[in-house]
Amino acid sequence: MKVTIIGGGNMGGAIARGLAKGTLVKAEDITVSDPFQGILDALKADCPAINVTSNNEEAIVGADIVMLAVKPWLVERIITPLNLDPTRQIFIPIAAGIGFDKLLRWVAPGIPIFRVMPNIGIMHLESMSLITSCNATKEQEQLVLDLFNEMGVAMLMPEDNFPAATALASCGIAYVMKYMQAAMQAGIELGLYPQQALELVAQSVKGAATLIQKNHSHPSVEIDKVTTPGGITIKGINELDHGGFSSAVIKAMKASCVK
Repeated sequence: MKVTIIGGGNMGGAIARGLAKGTLVKAEDITVSDPFQGILDALKADCPAINVTSNNEEAIVGADIVMLAVKPWLVERIITPLNLDPTRQIFIPIAAGIGFDKLLRWVAPGIPIFRVMPNIGIMHLESMSLITSCNATKEQEQLVLDLFNEMGVAMLMPEDNFPAATALASCGIAYVMKYMQAAMQAGIELGLYPQQALELVAQSVKGAATLIQKNHSHPSVEIDKVTTPGGITIKGINELDHGGFSSAVIKAMKASCVK
């Protein structure tokens, strides 16, 4: 299976690196196209077997899957001139806010399209990737699910759910990092060195996520386990509530849910 990624920036480059670490696509069967030579050079330095080019038309020749990882306002300009083959190619745009109603006007009729929204964790095979499809068979849906499940966890859903899921999983990873940044700042003020604070916070966040996933439990259940009566944790939890922490997170998610 040959995969072409048009756009080798933060997300496109992360996907290429993630795919190269998996088992379904060989690194030598991945082609990345980008107009900036520096981006291509950095990708080759990390993954020498990946093919790179600055010619989009050349890049899609022989590709089974064509991914487009560019800014949303560039999608129409880049995809319209390309002659994708609806009989043998799958088109996967990775661009927030562009629905099938627009995409179907820009590509050949009948081509299978998958809107996919990973997050940056895909570089280390730890993405939460959202997938919705149009004109696709069940077998093609399973193929794309398998592809992105190798790079973390993938979830297939109706397009109507895509904006909300994007806010939680794609934008949400930045909000988690914002908490980590704030916690680090607190640690430094309390006398820890920055690297110590970073390691403490990062492992704590990783541990929290693992508990929820492995125990299949609700966060409230896990919080109750560490908030002993009169203890220091419940004091901090109450300060978060007094400061509007939960409300701020909810508002951020709703602000990011653009339909």
